[in-house]
Amino acid sequence: MRADLHLHSVCSDGKYSPAEVVRRVKESGTEAFSLTDHDTMEGCEEAEAAAKEYGLTFVRGWEISAYDNGSKVHILGYGSRADGAYEKFLRERREKAEERAERMRVLANKFYGISVTMDEIEAYHVRKDSPIHTMHVVRAFAEKLQKSAGETFVEAFVRGKPAFSEFGRPSPEEAIEVVRDSGGVSVLAHPGRVLCFSEEEERAYYGGGDRIALKAKSDPKRAKLLARLVEAGLCGIECRYTTHTAEETAEFCSFAEKHGLIVTGGSDFHADGGRAKVGEPPFDLDETTLRRLLRGRE
Repeated sequence: MRADLHLHSVCSDGKYSPAEVVRRVKESGTEAFSLTDHDTMEGCEEAEAAAKEYGLTFVRGWEISAYDNGSKVHILGYGSRADGAYEKFLRERREKAEERAERMRVLANKFYGISVTMDEIEAYHVRKDSPIHTMHVVRAFAEKLQKSAGETFVEAFVRGKPAFSEFGRPSPEEAIEVVRDSGGVSVLAHPGRVLCFSEEEERAYYGGGDRIALKAKSDPKRAKLLARLVEAGLCGIECRYTTHTAEETAEFCSFAEKHGLIVTGGSDFHADGGRAKVGEPPFDLDETTLRRLLRGRE
């Protein structure tokens, strides 16, 4: 069954409604999918209803924006329940995300010498029940600066840059724990993008340094991190992903087999025109894995 288990909507930093994302899933020829918005499952009911309309298989999901010593280590959760553990986590994420957005706003205004208001940022935060996202802040500044969101993000909002803040971010172990406590199955998102850098290395990476050499320097640290996450109860790894090379895919599939982990795949689609396209790279979801993702931790 062709599947895409990593998609975003306006419930986090995507451009389209959950129903519109599902329409694109149908058009792509994908048969099974998951909506995995950052730190929320708010859009899942709308996505599930649309999936039924189009005759698609829907897997309930979300993506927790976790950090480890400044490095992004996102954890996907499948089959989670919107129960007490999830609601408590969501409340904390909303509160801390609001404070983080305000911190970034103040820092970025000082850096650029302009005045972006929270009202301007909130214009990009369409679904108010979901935590405000860094990209909502970035887009507001990009609009005022007449720059692309990607350029603005790298210029001011990555670690080591003036407007960066990881205030209130959970650790990957905390993310795995809340997925488990809400009855879900935890999967490491885009491991090829897990870069275990120091601040100096990260500045060099985004500032035009030798990316191949820097990634090679990061790999041993990532291997230790992955082993740690397995010990913490990680259930799977997203082996097939938009920016993974063939070598990375093979490496992560081998790691999954060695540690008895689920193998998943997803595009990380946010909007048309980007590098991620719905249903790509091709990923065939077997029935055994599908049943486990649908059931979560029964």
